[in-house]
Amino acid sequence: MSALQLTRPLAFIDLETTGTNVATDRIIEIAVIKVMPDKSVLNKTKRINPGIPIPAATTAIHGITDEDVKDAPYFKQVANEYKQFLENCDIAGYNSNRFDVPLLVEEFLRLDLNFDIKSRRFVDVQKIFHLMEKRTLSAAYKFYCDKDLENAHSAEADAIATYEILEAQLARYEQQLKPEVEALATFTKEDDYVDFARRMTIQNGVELFNFGKYKGRPVRDVLKIEPQYYDWMMKADFPLNTKQKLTEIYHSMMLKKP
Repeated sequence: MSALQLTRPLAFIDLETTGTNVATDRIIEIAVIKVMPDKSVLNKTKRINPGIPIPAATTAIHGITDEDVKDAPYFKQVANEYKQFLENCDIAGYNSNRFDVPLLVEEFLRLDLNFDIKSRRFVDVQKIFHLMEKRTLSAAYKFYCDKDLENAHSAEADAIATYEILEAQLARYEQQLKPEVEALATFTKEDDYVDFARRMTIQNGVELFNFGKYKGRPVRDVLKIEPQYYDWMMKADFPLNTKQKLTEIYHSMMLKKP
């Protein structure tokens, strides 16, 4: 019997992509395993034509070639379908807080689709694993489920394995972990950050730059003394999510001006 207690759907997501740069790389396979409160499971998995070449080094990892996706839909053709499928879902995954969720949000933003994150809770199964055991997805699957992960780097296989690992973690650590999404999201939560790329963090309610010459400086102070820094960031190769959050801060400052 599943130990996971759900008050709303929990969607396990996994992406195979052209690379690891959130700002420039694209999805080539997306799997969403949606676990409902009654423990029924819905599956939506698709290959995606990224619109750019898949590097050979990336193909060597997941085995997906340009030929494999040449007739697949572009993300813009399935974006609304996935956005609706994820409606009212909390999100889980393996390293999802640092990669899968930021890249998926970036794909939505390229299409001017705002994927709400404020009302969702995020459970990173990798973070639980690293806090408890510190290994990889295949090792986690072997360790927790005593199974070999077949078809590793297939988005669907990885997402299903991640769901099984979380269930096994809840059983193994029943004294330490509550089987509730709120508790798991809190347990796996890292330092507060403004944007997914962590170019800006939050300390004591203040947004700080987390890179470059102004690292550790309040964003609002920097924009006041050097407003052209905003223009530079908006023109530079930062993820759209970073630019979106920076713009929100900038606009809030402008509204407060007399």
